[in-house]
Amino acid sequence: MDLKGSRESENVEDVRGMGRGPTPGGDPFGRRGVNIPIGNMRGGSIGSVVLIIVVILVLQFMGVDVSSLLGGSDTTVSRPGDSQTVQTQNANDESSVFIRKVLGETEDAWNGIFAAAGERYVEPKLVLFEGQFPSACGTASAATGPFYCPADQKVYLDTAFFEEMRSRFQASGDFAQAYVIAHEVGHHVQNLTGVLPRFNRQRQSMSEAEANAMSVRVELQADCYAGIWGRYTDQKGILERGDLEEALNAAHQIGDDALQKRSQGYVVPDSFTHGTSEQRAKWFRRGFETGKVSACDTFSGPI
Repeated sequence: MDLKGSRESENVEDVRGMGRGPTPGGDPFGRRGVNIPIGNMRGGSIGSVVLIIVVILVLQFMGVDVSSLLGGSDTTVSRPGDSQTVQTQNANDESSVFIRKVLGETEDAWNGIFAAAGERYVEPKLVLFEGQFPSACGTASAATGPFYCPADQKVYLDTAFFEEMRSRFQASGDFAQAYVIAHEVGHHVQNLTGVLPRFNRQRQSMSEAEANAMSVRVELQADCYAGIWGRYTDQKGILERGDLEEALNAAHQIGDDALQKRSQGYVVPDSFTHGTSEQRAKWFRRGFETGKVSACDTFSGPI
């Protein structure tokens, strides 16, 4: 990708160096999928939180070090100015600049698509973290991989993920990395258009197999939306020779069947939540070749 002339998005929250350490294990390709919170906190839980806060404030007033109560010895306690210093230091590194530019390109693409339809695109935030970081959908961690949280309209991305793609899953290349970001932004588009809220309601009455099957359709549409963004970048002259093949290879490497074969030696189709390698590559290519949102209807007919 040639991003030299691309602008950097202002919607990146770089919190690397301000969270917990790495979490070992897990699947870095986000089998967790779109993180959709369900249920409400009970009053008793709120009361407990208030009590804990009061106790901590009293201990602090007495001069007691309460850092261990705030998450253990691996928790970073920021002092005034620390956050801004970390943000400034991180903003100029190569991975941060790349991610900001890719997110900026997705903003330009979807702002234009929504405007052409007479709608307003609300830009998502992207949180760059390392190890662990809290989100409105639970703790974001290296183990869960990149994901979109509709509760706060943010994409969460651990900075070590791209190296994991290259070394563990043979999915290298800058456009492969950009595809992952564009896929999560595709979930944000689904949230704005009502797809995710509708899925959240319907899954309450579904069996696990039915919910998994519907999740596959949701994920494949996000792949198709990523393909639409890919076409937009190609039309701007950003793509270079081999870029499309990088994205298609990444889509193939992270198919449910490929990941299950790699991890356990066999596949369980009823447990698929993101689609097969063939399906993921097919829907990304469809978005790339058509550039039309209407071509990304994964909910009608076979996939």
